[in-house]
Amino acid sequence: PVRKKSRTFYSAEQLEELEKMFQEDHYPDNEKRRVIAAVVGVTPQRIMVWFQNRRAKWRKSEKLSVKGDKKYTMSSA
Repeated sequence: PVRKKSRTFYSAEQLEELEKMFQEDHYPDNEKRRVIAAVVGVTPQRIMVWFQNRRAKWRKSEKLSVKGDKKYTMSSA
């Protein structure tokens, strides 16, 4: 049977570092992921997954803010 990976929990310091890196680059390459992994203290695979999830969250918030802007401009017209 295939075993599911256990959930990785990040400390506040790790999340702060990851968010800072995300602001710099939403799509870090393999080498940059390795550097981030060394700084944060997790595997590059976990970094890759964190960035995938963070980009999804970012896209969702962008989409919601655009919808909110459209609603506001239409209702005020």
